[in-house]
Amino acid sequence: MKLAGKVAVVTGGGSGIGRASAILFAAEGAKVALVDRDRAGIDATAQTIAHAGGTARAFAGDVAMPGMAEPIVAALVAEWGRVDVLLCAAGFSCGGTVETTSLEDWNAVFAANVGGTWGWAKAAIPQMRRAGGGSILTVSSQMALAGGRANSAYIAAKGALLSLTRTMALDFAPDGIRVNALVPGAIDTPLLARGLARNADPAAAAERSRQRHALGRFGRAEEVARAALFLASDDSSFTTGTALAVDGGWLAG
Repeated sequence: MKLAGKVAVVTGGGSGIGRASAILFAAEGAKVALVDRDRAGIDATAQTIAHAGGTARAFAGDVAMPGMAEPIVAALVAEWGRVDVLLCAAGFSCGGTVETTSLEDWNAVFAANVGGTWGWAKAAIPQMRRAGGGSILTVSSQMALAGGRANSAYIAAKGALLSLTRTMALDFAPDGIRVNALVPGAIDTPLLARGLARNADPAAAAERSRQRHALGRFGRAEEVARAALFLASDDSSFTTGTALAVDGGWLAG
């Protein structure tokens, strides 16, 4: 198993990419800590992992909440001895252009997507250093590279995550800590469904998005999870500071 003996923290583990990745990490031998403000979602993920014979702990709360990450990481180290993998999959979007996005929404999107990643990395890195290394995965978006309409806060935040990924990769390479970004296309998750629902004609918007991918469909969370497993495991031991697109050919077009 690719993550045997490892401890992984997955934010956004209650649904979508975070849920699928947590289940796969556990199947590959990791003990998994799930963090999400959706208590029912992370409990369901933890139960799925437990029913398959894995080990998981669920911690409910907003990933951007100041002071949340450090005590949870400390508790995991006390119980499981280490933290090896951090996948920051928690995030949300509000829609809107720069003109129509409120300051409150702008700050909330950055707090969840960028602040949540920064805070959890800040808490995990000292423990990874003590363990001799680790792997941090951020979750950006194909729109951070290709652009997009009417989602300015989300796209800007996902672009910031690419820059944060690169600087963390350089800063912590001497500690054996690798940092990489996943760059998903449109993935069939609750986040995508909520975004499409903001359109006047959600069905037409969904079809336009599907056809923007060279493969002509939305991705599945499990497909992104397999890419996350590659970056989390020693299979990617010489990979850091990169952005791995799992986008069905969106960026190629």
